Amino acid sequence: MLFAAGFGTRMGSLTKDRPKPLLQVAGRSLLDHALHLVDEAGMQTRVVNTHYHPDQIARHVAGRNVALSHEPQILETGGGLRAALPQLGPGPVMTLNTDAVWTGRNALAELAQGWRDGMEALLLLAPVAQTVGHGGAGDFTLAPDGRIARAKGQPGLVYLGAQILRPDRLADFPEPAFSLNRLWDRMIADGRAYGVVHAGRWCDVGRPEGIALAEAMLAQSGDD
Repeated sequence: MLFAAGFGTRMGSLTKDRPKPLLQVAGRSLLDHALHLVDEAGMQTRVVNTHYHPDQIARHVAGRNVALSHEPQILETGGGLRAALPQLGPGPVMTLNTDAVWTGRNALAELAQGWRDGMEALLLLAPVAQTVGHGGAGDFTLAPDGRIARAKGQPGLVYLGAQILRPDRLADFPEPAFSLNRLWDRMIADGRAYGVVHAGRWCDVGRPEGIALAEAMLAQSGDD
C-alpha cells in the first residue's frame, strides 16, 4: 500500500492545488518514484489511498494496475491501511510512504529478503547520517537479534516509511482514524517488531526544500 491521502500542508503553496505525491522530483512525481520501487520489486497488488484532490491521483494512475482506496475523511496510517485491506488481500502487507526518494538497494526487496516467520512488523531503518532532509533524531534502536525499541532520546535509526506488517491487530482499534505507531508499540512490547537497515540513502521530501535536496542526492548517486 502507498500512503497518498494527506494534505501536504508542510509543502505550503506547492500543494495548494495538487496533492503532495504529484509534486515533481528530478522530472518524476513522488508517486512515480514510489511506484518505480514497487515495479522493481515485482509487487502485483498495489493500492494507493486518496483524500486530497483524489481526482488528480486517479487520473495519474489510470491504466497502471493501481487500485484506489478513497478516504472521505482522513484515517491516518492505521485507519487508512485497515480500510484498504479488502483490496490488499490477506497479510502480511507492505506499506510505503510517498514523500521520499531513495538510492541504493530497492527498499521493498530489502524488506522481503529480511522477513521471517514470527515477525509481526519489519521496518526499514537507516542511520541519521544516511538520511537527507530529515532534521530529527533517530526513531528506533536495533538490538543484535533485529528487534526494535523506541529510541527515547538515545542515538537511534530513522524509520524510512517502508515496512512489512501483519495487519491482524488493526482490528483491535475501535476508532476509525489512528496511527500505526500505536500498533508498533504493542508489537514492540511483545517482542514481535523488527528492523533492517537500508543499504543506500534516503531523502525526506516533506518540505519545499526537500525537493532540491532530493534532486542533489539523486544526481550524486547517478540514480533517477
